[in-house]
Amino acid sequence: MRAATGVWRWRHNPLCRTTDLIEAWVALAAVVLLALAVPAAGWISGARTDASLRSAVRAQHQQRQQTTAQVLRLADAPTAGPRNPESVGEPQLRRAVVARWTAPDGASRTGTVAVRRQLSDPGDTFRLWTDRSGRPVAPPMRWETARAHAVVVGLLAAALAAVFIEAARRGIVRRLLHRRYERLDRAWAKAGPDWGRTDAGS
Repeated sequence: MRAATGVWRWRHNPLCRTTDLIEAWVALAAVVLLALAVPAAGWISGARTDASLRSAVRAQHQQRQQTTAQVLRLADAPTAGPRNPESVGEPQLRRAVVARWTAPDGASRTGTVAVRRQLSDPGDTFRLWTDRSGRPVAPPMRWETARAHAVVVGLLAAALAAVFIEAARRGIVRRLLHRRYERLDRAWAKAGPDWGRTDAGS
C-alpha cells in the first residue's frame, strides 16, 4: 500500500525525478510479487515434493514386506545392515542379534539385524521389513514424514523466493541511487566553479 501511495504521489510532482518514479514502481512490483509469487512458489514446490514423496512411499510399500522374526542369540559383532532414517539417535538403544525369519518366497532366512534392547533376548519376536528376496531393509517412509518433508520444502521455497525478490529490489534501488549521485556530481561539477560569484547568475 505504501508503494502504491508513493507511485501516486510522485506522478505529478514537479520535484519527481525519473529515478524516484522507477524506485516507487519497483517497490510496488516487489510488494505484488511478495503477495502473489512467494505463496505460489511455496505451494507449487510443496505440492510437487509431496507428490514425488507419495509416489516413493507407495513404491517402497510395494517393494518391501513386513514379517515376524525371532531372536536366536546376541550377535558377536554389530550389524552393518540397513538403518531406519527416521530413528536418528537410536543406535545406543538397539542391539545386534542373530534372528530367523521367513522370506516372501517362504524360505527361511537367518541373519544379523539390530533390534530394540527390550526385544534382544533369545526367543523374542519382532517385526522385520524385508525386500522381495528376503533381505532385511529399512522400513518404508511414513506418510506423515513425507508430508512433513513436503511442508518444509514449500516453506523453504517461499522463503528463498522472498529473499530473491527483496535482494533484486535492493539491487535495483542501489543502482538507481548510484545513478542519482552521478547526476548530482555532474551537476555540481558544472555549477561548482561559478558557485557564489557575483554576477554568476547564482
